Amino acid sequence: MRLRNTAFAALGALALVLAVPASASAAQGRFEYTYAGLDGSPRIAVLDDPVSGECLTVPEAADPGSSSPAHSPRNRTDAFATVYTEPDCTGDSFTLRPFTGRGSERLKLRSVRFS
Repeated sequence: MRLRNTAFAALGALALVLAVPASASAAQGRFEYTYAGLDGSPRIAVLDDPVSGECLTVPEAADPGSSSPAHSPRNRTDAFATVYTEPDCTGDSFTLRPFTGRGSERLKLRSVRFS
């Protein structure tokens, strides 16, 4: 009788774990970068609590044919941020440390992934 109750309890716990949706993982904090506005002046954009593990293409620099790459990233999140020179996390890459990672105007980016 105890074995049957234990088995039912284990199956019930497993069903509960499988029924609860997994929460999305996000890097906590801000990621900032600079891009050229339509008038050519520098503008700062911010990604707040970006999703971890997914490639995020920077919208202001997504099209290499019609926009300049973004630059001067500042990683103020709790995750490593890998920036890429091309959209869709392709091209050359550079990884910025959590909280204090930063790059100069020479560090160009079009996409980023947080780990």
